[in-house]
Amino acid sequence: MGEGAAAKFNGDVSIVLCGEAGQGIQTVEHILTQTLKLSGYNVFSSQEYMSRIRGGNNSTSIRVSSKRVSAPIDRMDILIPFSKGALTHVSKRLSEDTLVLGEEGIFGDEYKGNNSINVPISDIASEVGGRIYSNTIAAAIVAAIFKVDIETINSFLRQRFGGKDEAIIRNNIEAARRGYEVSSNLIDNRIRISIQRDTQVSNDIIMDGVEALALGAIAGGCNFISFYPMSPSTGVAILLAQHSKEFGIVVEQVEDEISAMNMVLGAWYAGARAMASTSGGGFALMVEGLSLAGMIESPVVVHLAQRPAPATGLPTRTEQSDLNLALYSGHGEFPRIILTPGTIEDAFYLTQKAFNLADKYQVPVFILTDQYLLESHYNIASLDPSLIKQERYIVGTDEDYKRFKLTDNGISPRGVPGFGNGLVIVDSDEHDDEGHITEDVGVRKSMVEKRLKKLDLIKDEIIPPELIGNPNYDNLVITWGSNYNVAMEAIGNLRRDDISLLHFRQVYPLHQSTANYLRKAEKTIIIENNATSQFGSLIKLYTGFDIDKKILKYNGLPFSVEEVEANLRSI
Repeated sequence: MGEGAAAKFNGDVSIVLCGEAGQGIQTVEHILTQTLKLSGYNVFSSQEYMSRIRGGNNSTSIRVSSKRVSAPIDRMDILIPFSKGALTHVSKRLSEDTLVLGEEGIFGDEYKGNNSINVPISDIASEVGGRIYSNTIAAAIVAAIFKVDIETINSFLRQRFGGKDEAIIRNNIEAARRGYEVSSNLIDNRIRISIQRDTQVSNDIIMDGVEALALGAIAGGCNFISFYPMSPSTGVAILLAQHSKEFGIVVEQVEDEISAMNMVLGAWYAGARAMASTSGGGFALMVEGLSLAGMIESPVVVHLAQRPAPATGLPTRTEQSDLNLALYSGHGEFPRIILTPGTIEDAFYLTQKAFNLADKYQVPVFILTDQYLLESHYNIASLDPSLIKQERYIVGTDEDYKRFKLTDNGISPRGVPGFGNGLVIVDSDEHDDEGHITEDVGVRKSMVEKRLKKLDLIKDEIIPPELIGNPNYDNLVITWGSNYNVAMEAIGNLRRDDISLLHFRQVYPLHQSTANYLRKAEKTIIIENNATSQFGSLIKLYTGFDIDKKILKYNGLPFSVEEVEANLRSI
């Protein structure tokens, strides 16, 4: 391959790693994001991958920037292919400015451009101890391009492989040294990086949505989680299982999602703070249990991690198509709350808050995420679990205790077995105030009204939407959940003061201010990762306003900054 002029990257660099499942691309991502952050660089990474253990082609995108970044872009400045077919896989993102960095024997048949550097990574890895060290060499090459001190990466390698044999640690450190050597000999004169470092960034924490949500559950007092593995939700349960002894959490992997939901209800009945973590297909099996929660007025926290459906759909891709499932699931009428984190910080704080809301109002609380949010990494300043205090609403019972006592606000005092002298009776049939089965039509009417009356109280605690931008806007862009960061950056790139963003972290019940925001706009635009604008329909149902323009995506991939920006310009 010929050599072009030196590639210059200013302010923001997009690096894409592409290869087959099983080649360890995530290892490269982890080494790079951590060591770059430790070196004072802002980083963001996201993945797209097939639902197979080996084979196919997957890619990981890493942004390195002078400013905080938290959204994916299409632009591909540096591509590192690990397998044949990699360039074809990302061909729509490939431009004449993309620098292809890797083994010519891998990409030579696919790449016809004149902007590549041949690096014999596999040969070097064989000299070190085997092709297994190719990942460390590739990570070290990129780290060297960004002038990361070699001791920073060596220290990280010692930590990452600390439990391995000493020879493995030595070989990885040698692989890193060889990667730095290659960068110095082959690459230094071909790439010019101009990105500001910030020493404060090295003190940041870097995490993904899975980690943030799991930590939020711990901060919220979660001490029981029941689940059946289903991507992309499984990581939350795995992380809680890894730290279960530290925080006193019972983690149950059960035979199916029906059991998972019923165990969670049983745990709340016994006084625990419990969560069910699942995805759409798994939650479909939990729906009968959800109605049971509605009838017995049990608190329950459900983490519903969205992915493309129906049925198995695209099990490792992303979508926002389960809002209606969360909103309308369960037979009968009973209140619920739906929270939709848009950032890693949201995933932490909203999950923490979910346990208080469920406990206080004795209703199901959904935390609606998606694959993109859960598996994206970026650096943030900190998380403070003390901002939200744990609120407990269990009462001691006396001999006259009535679990479903009729009250003015619809909330009955919730007791648990063994805490006091009263008997705590619950039943899936309609019941009287003590919990005994009844078919009295008058009691039935009172109980339905009592349960629904909670909505009036919940409305006083709805998280209001956030308006970002000029309060005197002409055009109002509406987002919910994980589209927050991408919309923020896209709108910022437009540099227009007539466009503002209205973002929802709670979509149900809908905040009463929503209609006022819509009324002020000359044009409204909604951005959703689904085909039917589910949130747009919900807004119309409760406000009467039909959103003017809809930017919808449902191919299994998240929005990029460029495509949101282009859509907004065209509108």
